Amino acid sequence: MRFTKRMFGVVIGASMALHAGLAFAQKGETVKIAWIDPLSGLMAPVGQNQVKSFQFFAEKFNNDPKLNPAGVKFEIIALDNKLSPTESLNAFKAALDQGVRYITQGNGSSVAGALIEAVAKHNERNPGKEVVYLNHSAVDPDFTNSKCNYWHFRFDADTSMKMEALTTFIKEAQPDVKKVYLLNQNYSHGHQVARFAKENLAKKRPDVQIVGEDLHPLAQVRDFAPYVAKIKAAGADTIITGNWGSDLALLVKAANEGGYTGKFFTYYSGVSGTPTALGKSYEGKLFQASYNHYNLPGQMGKWQAEYKAKFNDDFYTGSVIRIYSALTAAMAKAKSTDPVKVAAALEGLSFNGNMNGEVEMRKTDHQLQQPLYITVWQKADAKFPYSPENTGMTLAPVKEYPAYVSSTPTSCQMKRPGAGA
Repeated sequence: MRFTKRMFGVVIGASMALHAGLAFAQKGETVKIAWIDPLSGLMAPVGQNQVKSFQFFAEKFNNDPKLNPAGVKFEIIALDNKLSPTESLNAFKAALDQGVRYITQGNGSSVAGALIEAVAKHNERNPGKEVVYLNHSAVDPDFTNSKCNYWHFRFDADTSMKMEALTTFIKEAQPDVKKVYLLNQNYSHGHQVARFAKENLAKKRPDVQIVGEDLHPLAQVRDFAPYVAKIKAAGADTIITGNWGSDLALLVKAANEGGYTGKFFTYYSGVSGTPTALGKSYEGKLFQASYNHYNLPGQMGKWQAEYKAKFNDDFYTGSVIRIYSALTAAMAKAKSTDPVKVAAALEGLSFNGNMNGEVEMRKTDHQLQQPLYITVWQKADAKFPYSPENTGMTLAPVKEYPAYVSSTPTSCQMKRPGAGA
């Protein structure tokens, strides 16, 4: 079969064979993962980057026994959901028709919520054909609290964890932050960013004033100039935003063009488009909270250089590596690729995340426990050399919060198959 760009949104993988098969771990067995995220629309650049990331690391894990103790072969089936919950459910059905037992998604918590529910219903109705959902980036805290589900595992840090880190950093190191404007996307993640920012600042920095708050449509705004005008008129010296993709890149562009000189505290400044929009502006004024960064030492630097040489793009979704690391460790432990056995092995699993040491998938709620980093936008230098989008700038680490510090409590009452609550 000849692979063309037209097929890009349908199948990407180490193997083109689609077989249902029984799930018993053996060397060379193919494990299919359906990737359900946007490959069209304003957020397409993010999705295209991430599907390449899954493809790139499938090849790494498929060919390196040290990375892959289970000895399985990963195949990625890429399905364009257009950032739509409805399209995502259609993609999920298509994946099931192709014998998929593992799915991954991360762009848009509205999509994630729909998939969590769909996977739970499918598994309840189809014993013996269970599916595991590997969440690479959807960060609504409810998914590991009130809406926690046994079949869902999150590899990103949730919104509350990142805001805990950001506001602690503001308390410890940013005394000049006085007037904050909250600008976020109008869906669950954006609502949660605003909520946790207000709650955390009230406790840690009661002197800080929230001078304005706006929610805007997700992936629809092309000109943020009116929002920037409101922010400037409110006298804000700081913007806190959980925006990502085009919604952050276009916001930063408008802020730059509109002469906004205050600070940004963000979640996703390293993601496609935003580094270019930042350029050399906001040096020392833009901060990001994340579970990884562009200047991690060791093997990560080599992988990033190889990824950039191959795709002329930047690798930033580190959860991809952790998903493969966790799956191979769990499959080796379970001696099976059966999702029921692998899910049980994933619970409470401590494993080498192949980025920055050991991490743990918390059994209580299936939230990965991991360190968080605060990085600042600055010129790339000998110590922190990686330059995203060839800007000559980088996100340099200024603070690390270990996993036990960045962790937040959970209210999850996990219901496990056949075991009640």
